[in-house]
Amino acid sequence: MAVGIFDSGLGGLTVYDQIARDMPDLPVCYFADSAHTPYGTRTADDIYGLTCGAVGAMFDRGCNLVILACNTASAAALRRMQENWLPRDKRVLGVFVPMIEALTERNWGDNSPPREVDVKHVALFATPATVSSRAFQRELAFRAIGVDVEAQPCGGLVDALEDGDEMLAEALVRSHVDALKRRMPHPQAAILGCTHYPLMQQTFQEALGPDVTVYSQANLVSASLSDYLNRHPDMYGEGQETQFLTTGDPRQVSDRATQFLRRQMRFEAA
Repeated sequence: MAVGIFDSGLGGLTVYDQIARDMPDLPVCYFADSAHTPYGTRTADDIYGLTCGAVGAMFDRGCNLVILACNTASAAALRRMQENWLPRDKRVLGVFVPMIEALTERNWGDNSPPREVDVKHVALFATPATVSSRAFQRELAFRAIGVDVEAQPCGGLVDALEDGDEMLAEALVRSHVDALKRRMPHPQAAILGCTHYPLMQQTFQEALGPDVTVYSQANLVSASLSDYLNRHPDMYGEGQETQFLTTGDPRQVSDRATQFLRRQMRFEAA
């Protein structure tokens, strides 16, 4: 496949869906580690091992480039993979980069010193593992100064979305927003730091209020990927057919994915 998209479950389908809209001729291999989802409550070592195993399988299927469309894996495993594990002719990209580019209005290749940006108060909604890693704050600090980030671990939200329980998911979103606003009453921007969360973007926006700019990742990651492939055409892998793989029960995952994207989806065993 030309490009691999990895997630612990179905959240990365929000990224796939946008990429498919923007680049309909691009073959994609989507890999859902459904047997081990969610990653958000796992240890960093566990996340690293599972992510390496899945990405290695995608390399074996002909991908040269894999997007970790999983904020937890991006936070807990990406840097370690790039430093210690990644084959020389392969690339793994995370989903934080496009988000921080948008928030700071500077390109990732801009290595000038950190500078002040317009947004001073940022709410981050993410899984417990992403929050505890502080990866978003660390990467943001390389590019911006004077930004106050208040992070809210959104326990239970991924499970509710994977199970298709929209009523529970909506209740959890409002509860987590209320908890964050007790600590940061007036955020200027909110980061939906999990690829599942765009499904609840309207609920986040309603709970936060109209004056808060809500950033989700699907469109930003898709635009960044298009730019990256234009600059690195050697990262197109072999294969001409899009495929969807899972470590879980293919029939069950297909049913949930169909509900997730509201169109027919068919997963195969990884």
